Amino acid sequence: MAASKSRTIKASEFKAKCLQLMDEVAATGQEIVITKNGRPVSKLMPYREKPKSWFGVDRDIIQIHGDIAEPIDVEWDAETGKNWDDLL
Repeated sequence: MAASKSRTIKASEFKAKCLQLMDEVAATGQEIVITKNGRPVSKLMPYREKPKSWFGVDRDIIQIHGDIAEPIDVEWDAETGKNWDDLL
């Protein structure tokens, strides 16, 4: 996963080391903010292709624990009629 903190460099340093910095960003995933006169003007970040479809994009992240189709052993107020007087 990419590093969360970005690095800041001056435009003159970026100009001198452009190709090296591009390789570094591609390898580490760390973004570089480029400044001119102390103000951020650009950001160098790794290229990531957008998925063709969002279907299945989280398949390696989401985990299912237990049976998600069976009801849970919790009695809801809507089932018991509790607090109906509060709603009227």
